[in-house]
Amino acid sequence: MFRTTLAGLLAHRLRLVLTSLAITLGVGFIAGTFILTDTIQAGFSQMFTADAGKIDVIVLPKDDELSAQTLTAVRGLPGVRDVQGLVAGDAALVGADGKVVGDVPTAGVYIPAGRLHLVSGRAPGADGEAVLDRTTAQAQHFTVGGTITVLDHGDARHEFRLVGLFDVGVDRDLAYRGAVGFTSATAQRMTGEQGYREIDVLSAGPTPEQLSATVAGAVGAGGKVRTGQQRAEDLAHNAGADLRFLTLGLLMFGVIALLVATLVIYNTFNILVAQRTREMALLRCIGATRRQVFGSIVLESAVVGLISSVLGLAVGLGLAGAAVLIMRRTGADLPTGTVSLSASTIALGLGTGVLVTVGAALLPARSATRVAPIAALRTQVEEQTYRAGVVRIVVACLIGLIGAALTAAALLMGPGQNGLLAAMAGGVLVFLAVLVLGPVIVRPLSGLAGWLPRRLFGVPGRLAVDNSRRNPRRAATTTIALTVGVTLMTFMSVLTATVRATVSDELDRQYPADYLIHTQSGTVPRAVADALRARPQLTSITEFRGKDGTINGTDHSIGTLTQSSLGTAIKPEAVAGTMSDLNDTTVALEQSLAKDLGVGVGDTVTVGGAKSGGKLRVIALTDGQSSLLPRITVAEPTFRRYFGDVDDSMILADRAPGVPAATARALVDDATKAYPSVKVGSTTEVRTQLDDSLSTMLMVVTGLLGLAILISLLGIANTLSLSVHERTRESALLRALGLTRPQLRGMLSIEALVLGLVGALVGVALGVAYGYVAGQTLRDPVSFRLPVGQILLFIAASGLAGVLAAVLPARRAARASIVGSLASS
Repeated sequence: MFRTTLAGLLAHRLRLVLTSLAITLGVGFIAGTFILTDTIQAGFSQMFTADAGKIDVIVLPKDDELSAQTLTAVRGLPGVRDVQGLVAGDAALVGADGKVVGDVPTAGVYIPAGRLHLVSGRAPGADGEAVLDRTTAQAQHFTVGGTITVLDHGDARHEFRLVGLFDVGVDRDLAYRGAVGFTSATAQRMTGEQGYREIDVLSAGPTPEQLSATVAGAVGAGGKVRTGQQRAEDLAHNAGADLRFLTLGLLMFGVIALLVATLVIYNTFNILVAQRTREMALLRCIGATRRQVFGSIVLESAVVGLISSVLGLAVGLGLAGAAVLIMRRTGADLPTGTVSLSASTIALGLGTGVLVTVGAALLPARSATRVAPIAALRTQVEEQTYRAGVVRIVVACLIGLIGAALTAAALLMGPGQNGLLAAMAGGVLVFLAVLVLGPVIVRPLSGLAGWLPRRLFGVPGRLAVDNSRRNPRRAATTTIALTVGVTLMTFMSVLTATVRATVSDELDRQYPADYLIHTQSGTVPRAVADALRARPQLTSITEFRGKDGTINGTDHSIGTLTQSSLGTAIKPEAVAGTMSDLNDTTVALEQSLAKDLGVGVGDTVTVGGAKSGGKLRVIALTDGQSSLLPRITVAEPTFRRYFGDVDDSMILADRAPGVPAATARALVDDATKAYPSVKVGSTTEVRTQLDDSLSTMLMVVTGLLGLAILISLLGIANTLSLSVHERTRESALLRALGLTRPQLRGMLSIEALVLGLVGALVGVALGVAYGYVAGQTLRDPVSFRLPVGQILLFIAASGLAGVLAAVLPARRAARASIVGSLASS
């Protein structure tokens, strides 16, 4: 039986290739994920090891920073060769547009030369020199040898000669903010920081362990002392924790691909067993036992799984290598080592591929043992008639009802993590019910999807639709693979469109103005609002101000806004009370703060400021999630009496009717030109950024799910190829009765079209339903959107892909000899 199985595999090499392709891609994606993360982890480890070799002992602060006294104390210890303190604070970089870079100030740092990862140029050696992180330099088009402008902690401008570019490495704070590097004295002067974020110690002879004990005694409870190697291990561990999220995210798509591949493999072995009924019956006639027949099918699946897994490892190695190459070409801030296969990845890939393939073949192998020896004497294998069992329907309905109940519970829970988890669980159960009921629902769905082709394409169309319905179990297993991918793609499209619409509506509520003027830190000078009001092309100038004060004895930020804007430019909706009565004796509170204070509308609170204070009556409670108002809002005269004249924290401005957007923006930019730290934003720009980020996310997810779609299309092609072989006599008989070659090819293409549309229809229905449910768990209110164009595109693409998958099987069927096919059968 062993020799017979291997001979059968070698005799049907094309069948072997088609069967193994699906599992190869699934294993390749999973193996590629582990190879990629192992490669990035190796890059991190190399970087940390290199740093550990440069420093013997590192002192880290337990709270905010290490003092200069600590640095002096460590420098005076015996066995210390050199001590350097790492300085870090705010030093805003002025970009090419004359405004500060980013939404938060750029970091001003001093990194010891031995720790500075220079990519070009050199470290700063004088007060007028600086280095810049590579990513910020590329974004702002700064080059070594040029001049950069940086604001100090008092917003004064300073110019520096750019002498080098450096890599921030694994420092996430610097990677997010960007960083300008100076000499130690310059960094302290620019940032106003007198302490150190880290102290690096080099040994004059003692081992790092011995020196760390000495340093720990001098530092005391004010810092944590680690050897360079220990610090490297800590950073590597943290980086590994971050990489686990990347690995899990990618593995999710790998598991989806493997699930689809399992369905394809299961369907393939089902068809193979059905086609080889006579072969297995003959084996039984000449003495093979049921156990031997079962073992031959399992052995065949194990061989296919092993070959597929080996190929999958090679594919995964190629995918990981391509990903690393792309990251290096795009300048991604992820260190990468040499791409290689680890023993654990090899074991995982081989084990997963073999187990999945063998598992998918177990049920078909069990069916093979039921073939009676007498079946070998039949001239033609009878096609099995499918009948839905009562148990299948009852179990599927119970699973579906539980899933529907969890989905309804998710909607009742409202926004939050619990609702999202309930929706996910409900979606999985409903999908499982659809999977179990697949053979039952595929008949009516095939009729629906084939209604138009049956009428448009005459006899070939009617034959194709009937063929798609004749074996419901096979059709269901073929289409469910495509359903998985279409469901997830539709789900992501609906959720993305809903999030985009919800955020856009929220922007309309929270930012009822064309322009938002703000700063990275600090305040906006009052002269900016005066300059804006002097431009008749601009209107509805609203100033927001805030200061730290007290309410009922507790510290809180107290704010105000231009009184004339209330009810006109700013129309806050009060949860209780009304804002129309805001005056010198009243105050409005955010509802959660009012709850914490135990007060409501009509109660009196004591508000205190830097200059004076007093008792105010609460006249309104506001919703903090959908209102621009401060948590404690007082009238303008009250705010001035309590705090005096202070600068604005934010300004809103609209363009007057009929004024072009470009003209208004130029006027706003001109009014803020003299203040580099004052930035101008607009809701249009925010929406553009949101659309770009959501579109990018959708594109990435669609690309990753494309693997599952590709595997499912291979399944359709594989099913049709085997089905064509199974129906050789039938096709020849149709040709003999007058069906032309083009009509036969058309019949098989239409059959594939119907199968593709069935999978797409089920996937779209599930994707839309759970896209809506997931949207309801995000926030309240939510603006649901149905991307009809994208959904229609998914349906059309699924049908077209099915037709393309049928090209080769249909060509093979049309080229077969009529006489030869009838004779061989």
